[in-house]
Amino acid sequence: MSLKFYNNRVDPSETHAICGLGVLLAVVTLVLVVPALAGDPLIFTDAEREVRYQQLTAQLRCLVCQNQNLADSDAPLAQDLRQEIYNMMQAGRTDDEIKQFLTDRYGDFVLYMPRVKSNTLVLWLMPAVLLFGGALVVLIVVRRRKLNPGGPAESS
Repeated sequence: MSLKFYNNRVDPSETHAICGLGVLLAVVTLVLVVPALAGDPLIFTDAEREVRYQQLTAQLRCLVCQNQNLADSDAPLAQDLRQEIYNMMQAGRTDDEIKQFLTDRYGDFVLYMPRVKSNTLVLWLMPAVLLFGGALVVLIVVRRRKLNPGGPAESS
């Protein structure tokens, strides 16, 4: 491909072709590199076990991302934990045994829905307390407006 020059600059129609080649090169690179970055695929003996694996990894939190579950996270730790869960499932461990192993190792934070215990009671009760407190504030404001309908802005 030879470039045409226009006033000592590359002809604008040629720059589109160069940009197109750059985009094509980037897409081909991504198509070839991304599958190489993915880990080994997990092979399940039956569909029921695969569904169980998907459900379990959706219930567990990625410790790196914190707002993603293990199923959705691409963090290296999440990949390691998914592999660990897969290995434990292949060894015949139940979901509760796997969750217990992970909470013993990483604490209740690894569970998206931690068990109700004395140290997680605040976590479970806080939404109800905040909702009740907000309703109480709204009730107080509405009653004050009923008692003083003009308000401070209209009294002048």
